[in-house]
Amino acid sequence: MPVTSNVNAFRVTTLLGVATLCLCSIGCKKASQPNTETPATQASAGSPAQPTGAPAQPSAAAAQPAAPAAPAGPVPSFSAANKVGLYAYPGKGQSHDQQLVDELDCYNSGQQQTNVNPDTPVPQPPSSADIQAAQAQAIDAAPQQKGGRAKGAARGAVGGAVVGGIVGDAGTGAAVGATVGTVRGGRQQRKSNAAAKDQASAQAGSQVEQQYRSEKAAYDQHMNAFKRAFSACMEARGYSVK
Repeated sequence: MPVTSNVNAFRVTTLLGVATLCLCSIGCKKASQPNTETPATQASAGSPAQPTGAPAQPSAAAAQPAAPAAPAGPVPSFSAANKVGLYAYPGKGQSHDQQLVDELDCYNSGQQQTNVNPDTPVPQPPSSADIQAAQAQAIDAAPQQKGGRAKGAARGAVGGAVVGGIVGDAGTGAAVGATVGTVRGGRQQRKSNAAAKDQASAQAGSQVEQQYRSEKAAYDQHMNAFKRAFSACMEARGYSVK
């Protein structure tokens, strides 16, 4: 009996040792296995699954458009297009500052291409004072007849003498004729001089008006050439010019 009891005790001890080794081996294998779940998988474990085929939601950064780039050079404080009566509209999302820079660049480019200074003042129509001054100067310079009274007296004396000779008093006839001729000659001279002054005054006023029309036509022609060059430059940069 003591031998049998010893044998049984040995067997129990052996089985317990084997069981302990097996449990240790299984625990070590589980501890040594790597965690294959990613943070994204762990985070999505508690959220509802997205339906298959649903469109991807855009990110906040992709939803916002990119801001226009800042101009490389200094920004003018005025609109060069407005200076010449034009208006530019950006067609490619250009910023206001970039538009001001482009307008000034095209303004300078158009001036170089056409040799036109758009800052030249617009010719102004002549005032009534300008016209009157020109007319007064023309009147003073108008040719005036002289000696009309003397010439009239001579012609009148000749005619009066002829008439006086017929009636037998040539001297009286000549004197009367001279008086009448003086008056007539003076009246004709004044009439001719007045007509010359009126003609000179009208011509002077017309010349002033014509000079203004010529200057205005030349100014408009030059400005139209400049505006075409400016508009072509701006349209090449993506603007619409009106």
